[in-house]
Amino acid sequence: MRVELSVPVAADSDAEIARLVADRVPSRIAERDGTVFTDAAVAADRLGWVDLPFRAAGLLDEIEALQDRLAAEGLRSISLTGMGGSSLAPEVMATAAGVELEIVDSTDPNQVAEAIGTDLDHTVLVIASKSGTTIETDAIRRAFAAAFGAVGIDPATRFIAITDPGTELDALAAEEGYLATFHGDPSVGGRFSALSPFGLVPAGLAGVDVRGIVDSAASIASDLALDSDENPALRFGTWLGIAHARATEKLVLADTSPALRGLGAWVEQLVAESLGKDGQGILPVVVGGPSDVGFADARADAVLAVLGSESDFGAPSGFNAVVDGDLGEQFLFWEFATAIAGYSIGVDPFDQPDVEAAKAFARAALETGTQEGEYPAFADGDVEVYGEVEATDLVGALRELFDQVDEYGYIGIQAYLDRLGEAGATDLRPLVSRHAGVQTTFGFGPRYLHSTGQYHKGGHPNGVFLQITADPRTELLVPGRGYGFAELQRAQALGDAAALREKGRPVLRVHLTDRARGLDQLRRAVSEIAPHHHYGVD
Repeated sequence: MRVELSVPVAADSDAEIARLVADRVPSRIAERDGTVFTDAAVAADRLGWVDLPFRAAGLLDEIEALQDRLAAEGLRSISLTGMGGSSLAPEVMATAAGVELEIVDSTDPNQVAEAIGTDLDHTVLVIASKSGTTIETDAIRRAFAAAFGAVGIDPATRFIAITDPGTELDALAAEEGYLATFHGDPSVGGRFSALSPFGLVPAGLAGVDVRGIVDSAASIASDLALDSDENPALRFGTWLGIAHARATEKLVLADTSPALRGLGAWVEQLVAESLGKDGQGILPVVVGGPSDVGFADARADAVLAVLGSESDFGAPSGFNAVVDGDLGEQFLFWEFATAIAGYSIGVDPFDQPDVEAAKAFARAALETGTQEGEYPAFADGDVEVYGEVEATDLVGALRELFDQVDEYGYIGIQAYLDRLGEAGATDLRPLVSRHAGVQTTFGFGPRYLHSTGQYHKGGHPNGVFLQITADPRTELLVPGRGYGFAELQRAQALGDAAALREKGRPVLRVHLTDRARGLDQLRRAVSEIAPHHHYGVD
């Protein structure tokens, strides 16, 4: 694995590395010594990921045996429902390997309906939830069960569960007789679970060479445990810590290798959720490549990292990195580096104190009704605008939001849309970044709630948020619940907006009464705003 770093003042890096070497941070993490993060040693219960590559042999045999069984029964289509750490790693593995793995991690009714309508006769659904009670995963499981039942297929013969021992999902799988159940290790947190059953089972069943990924991770493990400046994870973790101390707290990620396509989304979740708390942290910004907005014209608040082969680039901040290696190396490297960065910054990388707030507000919205007391500030064409705004048109409302962001703050775009059918909405990230003049992130909801959502509420309080909702194209009931997917999706949007506002974060919600025309109108409105600060329009 090759990791190249540059820092503005090498002495800072040398001193911080020396401090962490003296504290034996890498080796203590590898030894599962939780006191490295807290005197109470509670973090010891979250360090099971460090030796996963050496505990995977039996799991790999089980995956291969089940894969043969599915093939013999003509079950060739693998779908996965899971959120955050339960879906991002297998999605990266499948993308890199060029194999089909359908990820169902949305509550958009159209996206869920499309997933269910794809080749049920040959489909297996992998249901992945560490807690066993993840609301999105449970809702999608119920919808698939109803669909299988409607065509005369016993859902249990098509369901595979991945969960921690003793959860509600574990009990349900045993009661109903699922095709297979794989147990996670309770000492492995979701975002650190790439090399656990949560990452390896779905990817392996889809046809990824997961044995090769595990072997690759194992080959680098000893290097990542070294208390030495030769340890690439130690150097990178302290690099992030030094950048953070210099108020350079945004990590802009660009992949340059097809073999690492999509890795940025996994890194985004790991870094944002692990480090974004207590008013501190590193905000990952995933861009399309080194020439994209936010990378090519980065400012002093950003560090730049290329995933893959080196490109010709340089950050005004002086913090540049190239991280080159295959997926197995990347997974374990980033896990160690993130944990080490947490130590350097002074946060516990294994908790997520601000995640529950949005869930609580969403539950309240479901109980009271998502339309209760909700009135737009105004309507403009195919867009309704919600929030405290003085403007009376969409351009003016967006301008007000952009004016609220600090010069070195950021804008978070949260799109509660169909992640596949409306994938083109992602072009709003560079467009907003150009015209607002600050780093801008983009996340589909509710997917981002299990990723950057922790940072939005717990990280640096310099973000403002543009939330996009839309009238549903269809409705799909959640069997056994008193609501449908559209209402659940709306409740999650309203819940996160309420949690953000409670934290003092500005939120503007734009609701598209016609999805296609509304998105076009939103793009035009952003383009009418004169570029701010540094970023210009090409």
